[in-house]
Amino acid sequence: MKIAVFGAGAWGTAIAMAATARQHDVLLWARDASQATAMQRERRNTRYLPEVALPPALQVGADERIALAHGAHGLTVLATPMSALRERLAAISDGRPVLWLSKGFESGTGALGHEVALAVASAASGGAAGARGVLSGPSFALEVARGQPTALVAASADAALAAAAVQALHGETLRVYSSADIVGVEVGGAVKNVLAIAVGALDGMQLGLNARAALITRGLAEMTRLGVALGAQPATFMGLSGLGDLVLTATGDLSRNRRVGMLLAAGHTLAEALAALGHVAEGVSTAPMVLARAQRLGVDMPITACVVALLEGRLAVREALARLMSRDARPE
Repeated sequence: MKIAVFGAGAWGTAIAMAATARQHDVLLWARDASQATAMQRERRNTRYLPEVALPPALQVGADERIALAHGAHGLTVLATPMSALRERLAAISDGRPVLWLSKGFESGTGALGHEVALAVASAASGGAAGARGVLSGPSFALEVARGQPTALVAASADAALAAAAVQALHGETLRVYSSADIVGVEVGGAVKNVLAIAVGALDGMQLGLNARAALITRGLAEMTRLGVALGAQPATFMGLSGLGDLVLTATGDLSRNRRVGMLLAAGHTLAEALAALGHVAEGVSTAPMVLARAQRLGVDMPITACVVALLEGRLAVREALARLMSRDARPE
């Protein structure tokens, strides 16, 4: 299968490597021509994933037309931040199947990925709307690139697209399950980043494992409430893209969102925390969008509300904890 992966960050690179390991013909597109040239020459993504060498068969380039042609009759994968998903989808109007890796609610609109895709298709004059879907689940890019065991879920209303994702990536070290619940998979992938900031802040204060378990569990309840209100299936949140991704992102040392919370707990400003990361932490931009959609739907999300207040500087970490702990007792 010919596969074009748009976005040469850590996650895009890791997925391109995984597909190459499955003997597919893979082209990884980088927006920055100098980065693409360096990766092709040095066989390493020194900017985003320096720890792992690229497989010899993986091609890297910066010519968008060549990349679009490469994936035209196979699979096109968009490995961009949520902020760039609309732009990349708008560049594809030939009806091909597209799978994205983006996790989050779009800043400004508060739209999930599939909602962005619908809006782009509606706005296109004469453009063909092909199958669309998302690949999500508990996964650090570095571990996928190293070939360490990982399980993901490909979600789409189009069963053929989900099957193509399985064909592209499912192998000895990477299991790919399929789902028709794109709403649930996307909500899980977005909200877990917000909750990971909260857990990181709690861990930064060294408040113990009991508190961490409680926060993760109540966070899962928040995630499920929002997802169900948006039309998701409740069972999805007990799967890879819900509980699985939440546990990984909230507790794993490679989690950028968790690291943001820990840095805030250590007394750093948000600007200092983001500068120290050097990478995108999607939970920062996603948090206010999650809260806004929840409020419009009448969904109670107290942990998310505290994260937003924390990121906006309206609450200190200990004040946010005190607010959560002072809530009235209620049935679980």
